[in-house]
Amino acid sequence: MTDRRVRNIVVVSDLHAGCRVAICPRDGIDLDDGGHYRPSGLQTKLCDLWDHFHHEFVPRVTYGEPWHLVVNGDAIDGTHHGSVTQVSQNIEDQVDMATAILSPIVNHHKCAGYYHIRGTEAHVGKSGQYEEQLAKRLGATKDEHNRYARWLMWFNLCGYRIHFTHHIGTTGSSAYEATAVWKELVEMFTEAGRWGDQPPHMIVRSHRHRFIECRSMGAHGFINTFTTPAWQLKTPFSHKIPGARTSEPQIGGVVIRAGDEDLYIRPFVHRIEPPKTEGGREWAEEQASKSRTRSGSRNSTGSRRSRSRAKA
Repeated sequence: MTDRRVRNIVVVSDLHAGCRVAICPRDGIDLDDGGHYRPSGLQTKLCDLWDHFHHEFVPRVTYGEPWHLVVNGDAIDGTHHGSVTQVSQNIEDQVDMATAILSPIVNHHKCAGYYHIRGTEAHVGKSGQYEEQLAKRLGATKDEHNRYARWLMWFNLCGYRIHFTHHIGTTGSSAYEATAVWKELVEMFTEAGRWGDQPPHMIVRSHRHRFIECRSMGAHGFINTFTTPAWQLKTPFSHKIPGARTSEPQIGGVVIRAGDEDLYIRPFVHRIEPPKTEGGREWAEEQASKSRTRSGSRNSTGSRRSRSRAKA
């Protein structure tokens, strides 16, 4: 059982620390070879959103109450798929970056507990060893097997059962974005019924870097399942896959709250403005000129009509 006096859980995921298009410490980071990396302009914008989420949004939606922190996987980027987008492929550098980002939140006076979920092996090492290294350094709450980072977690928040794990299916079509999320709920209820277990009141997933929520009503109120946004912008990989290549990244986190009557979430989801439009300036100016001309013509016509009515 967890502390029933804490009614909130702050969930963040997919920081991908170490990637040049993901969140980075605002002051940069000293690298293992003696160099220093400073964040780009886009990374500074991610820092601004991170600060807004933790220093303004979270206190507001938790009513200044304490909260648990869950990092739901892929806190570092790792060395994956032959990519070259990392600040450094030295894992120690990446763990240092994630530590610098998360430690102020973990050590916040309102943080009542910190739990870490392991993400994708391609990012966080075989068996999630890099995420275990990070969670140990930050002092995460250990599971019953003395692991600092775990693959999944059942959490009791004021009597509500919540299930956390990182992975879930993805899709290349917005029309089917809810399919895997809804299937996750159905499969968990099927498994609970098969073995006579208590089903979850809420299911939390990440991995796909997009927020969506599916809800259904049950005997004990709403049953929620949702996926979390991320803290990484578009990578070269996302520019080629269906769905991701035509949309902008969703940045943010989610607060879970056990209210007076029900369990609910408050999502914080933002985007970085898309790239500027190239060319077409002459066309835009021409359209604006035509609009002004039409407006002037209407005003002139209206004046003539008014004068005609006055003479009549």
